[in-house]
Amino acid sequence: MMAYGTKQPEWRGEVVPIAWSPRAFHIKKLLTDEECEHIKHIARDKLTSSDVVNTQTGKSEKSDVRTSTGTFFDKDFDEVVTAVEERVAMVTMLPKANQEGLQVLKYVDGQKYEPHHDYFHDDYNKRPENGGQRVVTVLMYLATPEEGGETVFPNVDESLRVSGEGWSDCARQGLAHKPVKGDALMFYSLTPDGKEDIHSLHGSCPTTKGEKWSATLWIHVDAFGQDASYQLNKWKGCADRHENCPYWAGIGECDKNPGYMHSACKLSCKRCDPAKDKEKEAGVQGAAAVAGQAAAAA
Repeated sequence: MMAYGTKQPEWRGEVVPIAWSPRAFHIKKLLTDEECEHIKHIARDKLTSSDVVNTQTGKSEKSDVRTSTGTFFDKDFDEVVTAVEERVAMVTMLPKANQEGLQVLKYVDGQKYEPHHDYFHDDYNKRPENGGQRVVTVLMYLATPEEGGETVFPNVDESLRVSGEGWSDCARQGLAHKPVKGDALMFYSLTPDGKEDIHSLHGSCPTTKGEKWSATLWIHVDAFGQDASYQLNKWKGCADRHENCPYWAGIGECDKNPGYMHSACKLSCKRCDPAKDKEKEAGVQGAAAVAGQAAAAA
């Protein structure tokens, strides 16, 4: 059976509430075995040491708190990735445009990720033109490790902490969720009133036997992305030509280096005139189509 208005079969999984503080849900059978294996296959040769975001500068850097290997994929990387992105949009009821590109991680031999928040602490990463704050994380499991690898939320009420056999020592420090191939964990980084939820603090327990593979989609409050086709569509032809334009504009380069910035970073330097750009709409639509074809071929 095909879902109305889509090109893929209607999803028939199940969403099970886990907790309300943080708001967390177990999504059963979000991915097929074939999709899990495909994503691992395209990621395997691209894996590098994982970085973390510096909460003061907003920049990525190496850290002992995260010892996995990982990689990222552009949106719509291939048909399988696109199908997963569209399914996540359907399940979360949040636009696909709000998603970051897919991140794939692999954990082995005790590798872990210490507890952290997915919402941004710095102003640079949560600026409105970059989609604002992260609101939801969908963590999809591509493999079932033999031991460990649970996702743990340590900053929860005592009544939510797991106990008993089958849980690692790390998992018993809080509310925990076991990775099962094809299933997913969805949790909110913001409360219903839009505030950052401190209870969403979470980590990946050490994978002590076997392999843990995960694929993550972070979803923002608004549309995420700084690619040329996105900006052409939004600003009718006024776009940034470099991904660092917002940062350069933020440190004053629009005034210090106007010759380059006013041409290459028109959007970030606020040199756009939507009224005039609208007159160019017909020509811009053609340019956007070419940009989209180039992105698809890359």
